[in-house]
Amino acid sequence: MNELDTFRAEVRAWLEANYPPSLRTPPQEGEIPMASSKIEFKSEDARLWYERMRDKGWLAPDWPTAFGGAGLDSARTRIVEVELTRAGCRPPLVSLGIWMIGPVLLEFGTDEQKSTFLPGTGRGEIGWCQGFSEPNAGSDLASLKMSAVREGDDFIVNGSKIWTSYAFLADQMYALVRTSNEGTKQQGITMVLIDMKASGVTVRPIDLISGKSSFCQVFFDNVRVPVKNMVGPLNGGWGVAKRLLTFERKAMSKFAELNLPGPSLVPVVKKALGDANGRISSAVMRDKVAGLEIETHVQGLTQQRIVEMMKSGKDVTNVSATMKYQLSDTLKKGSETMVAALGLQGLGWESEGFAKDELEATKQWLNDKAHSIAGGSSEVQLNIIAKRVLGLPE
Repeated sequence: MNELDTFRAEVRAWLEANYPPSLRTPPQEGEIPMASSKIEFKSEDARLWYERMRDKGWLAPDWPTAFGGAGLDSARTRIVEVELTRAGCRPPLVSLGIWMIGPVLLEFGTDEQKSTFLPGTGRGEIGWCQGFSEPNAGSDLASLKMSAVREGDDFIVNGSKIWTSYAFLADQMYALVRTSNEGTKQQGITMVLIDMKASGVTVRPIDLISGKSSFCQVFFDNVRVPVKNMVGPLNGGWGVAKRLLTFERKAMSKFAELNLPGPSLVPVVKKALGDANGRISSAVMRDKVAGLEIETHVQGLTQQRIVEMMKSGKDVTNVSATMKYQLSDTLKKGSETMVAALGLQGLGWESEGFAKDELEATKQWLNDKAHSIAGGSSEVQLNIIAKRVLGLPE
C-alpha cells in the first residue's frame, strides 16, 4: 500500500472504533447540534462524537493545527470526508464558521483576527451566522443599505439583515455593511465581524412554510463594531463577499453528503408503490428515481472536483454557480417525486392517518423550495451562467 492507502485504512479503523453505535441510524430533526459557545447535545453519545472529532482535528481537517484543525493536505482531507460518508457517520455539528467565514479569514484575515476567531471556530466553540440579505437587498445584494459610520476605533452600525439562518444561536455574525455611497454600489461595501451579544442587536425569528423557524431578521441600533473586525480593505468587501459565496455554494452543495435529517427518496417510493424483487414496482417511477440518483452521484463527484480546484487556487465562481443551480433543482425534483409517489399520503401535516416518513416528506417538499432562493436565487445563478460561462450578451 502507498501512503494514502495506509492513511485511508487508518481512518476507517479510527471511525470503526470511535463512532458511537447508537448514532448509526438516520438522525432526527434537531439531533445534529449547531456550533456555538453554548452547544447543546441531544445525547451523551452525540457529545462524545463531537469531542472525539474535535480532539482529532477533523471538524476542519485541512485547517492548521493552531486553529483547531488537523493540518491535512487536500488528498488526506478528501479521504476523511469520503470515509465519513461511506461509514454513514452523522456530522458532529453544523458550522457556518468552518464551512464559510473560516476559509475567508484564513485567506483575508489579519493575524489578530485569525488568533481571536479561528481556534474557537475550528473547535466548534464559536457559532456564526451570515448577515448579507436585507429587506430590499436580496438577489440584488449590492443594493444593501445597512450603514457603518466610523467613530474613532469603532463603526456605528444601523440597519437590519433578513433570512439570517440560526441567528438566535450565533455568537458572531459576518456581515456586509455600507461604508460609502461614492462610486458604484459595490465599491462602498465592507465586511465586518459583529458580536451578536453587543448592545443594540435584536434577533427575531421568521416562521417558514415548512413549519420550521431557522431563519431570522436581525436589527442593529447604534451597534459598536471595532474597526479591527473589518475583514479585508475598507470599501473592499464586495471582493471578499464574492470569495465567501464560493464557499457558501460549496457548503450548500455539501448538505447532500452530510446524512442530514430527512426521508430518503428510494425507500419512500418503494414503500409507497411497492417493492418488486428489490426494485420499485412502477417502471416509470423507477426510471425517474434512477435518473435523480445518477444526478446526485454526478453532483457529488463534481463537488469533489470543485474542492480540488479551489485548493489549487483556481477560480470556481462559474462552476459553483452552475453546481448550486443544479443541486437546488435536483433537491426540488427529488422531494416532488416523493410526494407524487405518496399521492394523498403526501399531503399530510399533523393529522392522524399519516406515517412519520410521510409527514416528513411533505415538509421536506416545502422546505426544498427554499434551496432555489438561499445562497443566491436560481434566477441569479442562471444569469451568472449565461453571462460568465456562456458569454451571452446583456
